[in-house]
Amino acid sequence: MNVIEAGFPVSSKGEFDSVRQIAREGLQAQVCGLSRIVKKDAQACLDADVGMVHVFVPTSDIQIAHTIKMSHDEIVAGAMETVQFVKDSGRTCLFSAMDATRTSPQFLHRIFKAVEEVHCDIINIPDTVGVAAPSAFYRFVKDICDDVNMVVDVHCHNDFGLAVANSLAAVEAGAREVQVCVNGLGERAGNANLAETVMSLHAIYGARTSIKTEYLVETGRMVERLTGVKIPITAPIVGENAFSHESGIHSHGVIENSKTFEPGIMTPEMVGHKRRIVLGKHTGRHAVAKVLEEGGYLPTEEQLQEILERIKELGDKGKQIANIDLQAIADVVIGEVARGSQAVVLKEVSVMTGNIITPTATVKALVRGKEKVLAHIGVGPVDAAVNAVQGLLDSDTSIHLCDFRIEAISGGADALAEVVIGVEDDRGRKVSARSAREDIVMASVEALVSAINRLMLLNDAAERKKA
Repeated sequence: MNVIEAGFPVSSKGEFDSVRQIAREGLQAQVCGLSRIVKKDAQACLDADVGMVHVFVPTSDIQIAHTIKMSHDEIVAGAMETVQFVKDSGRTCLFSAMDATRTSPQFLHRIFKAVEEVHCDIINIPDTVGVAAPSAFYRFVKDICDDVNMVVDVHCHNDFGLAVANSLAAVEAGAREVQVCVNGLGERAGNANLAETVMSLHAIYGARTSIKTEYLVETGRMVERLTGVKIPITAPIVGENAFSHESGIHSHGVIENSKTFEPGIMTPEMVGHKRRIVLGKHTGRHAVAKVLEEGGYLPTEEQLQEILERIKELGDKGKQIANIDLQAIADVVIGEVARGSQAVVLKEVSVMTGNIITPTATVKALVRGKEKVLAHIGVGPVDAAVNAVQGLLDSDTSIHLCDFRIEAISGGADALAEVVIGVEDDRGRKVSARSAREDIVMASVEALVSAINRLMLLNDAAERKKA
């Protein structure tokens, strides 16, 4: 059973309305609302139309002393009364003993057995401050699983980076539900990460959930965009580098057989990701040759070695090697521009903007030898110019913007802006390019045109191979 804990209905009108709206969406997952051991809290959950009520109460001595200030007897009585109230309403009830891992075992077992008497459906064991070690948590959870006849659920925090490990240990011990969060978001250092937990269960343990894993990357990026909390590039499963390879031996291995330097039991396609060969100071000649070949370049061995040395020189200076950089290096070393590499030749860009004028950009360019002119609006001059360039492409050329950022800006009124733009086609091919100018609009347009040219060159090379 999948459950979405939608919020705490009694906390505010806005929270109540949000929980009720989610509960009425007709989702396949059961929607849950939070409640203290207070009847009005539980009633608010019921009024919000949730299918499950999550009743919680602090049980560790330190939390009891500094928050609810109740006796053990009062806590047990309140828990039983609230759980009974929820069950009498015909809803599913989940009960949590907050700070369980710092609660005395005797009291923890007492309160769990008490809510079991009033037919609680699920009990939750929270590691509220993330202090459990996986081996100890395994024994802790197993002891409780052996003592009760309810479904056991766990809620792990990541203060020491052990939330996923503790969740998996709990499953080994007999827990049948795990609370997770997209991108590991949550209080302080966060909660157990959805993607890491699910893929560990699927790929390592051979377990199965109903999670559609091919949407994990897309979901993670959506939450990143909505919350503004960035996913680290090294994040497992969904990070940009999760299936990227730069080291020479790594790149060589995955080109021959992806299982050499990837788990094998988890592929990028399983989670909605893509494998990438990254160029830098650790890149080997095999990887460079492969990327060049895909772009239509066929250097000699001497030319390949020269290209590799130049890439490593740039990498030693800390520069990221974009595809357009490799193209430029190859053009110089080989001595000629690969045919068809300039599918789009920029001729002219003009922009109008102001307080009462919708930002509008007009772009003139040669697209595969045919002159085209297009005007487009945007939320700003850069957006308008980028929209205009994209609009020049043929309808059968499916290219969309997947990355836009300003890498560096020099100081002064005539600041030099370095813009990086990434584009992707419907086959999953992704390239990036950069440009630096005092005019950020022109820098953006030039970078976009360079990226489009590179991507169209890749597509042309692929079509030639098919032919």
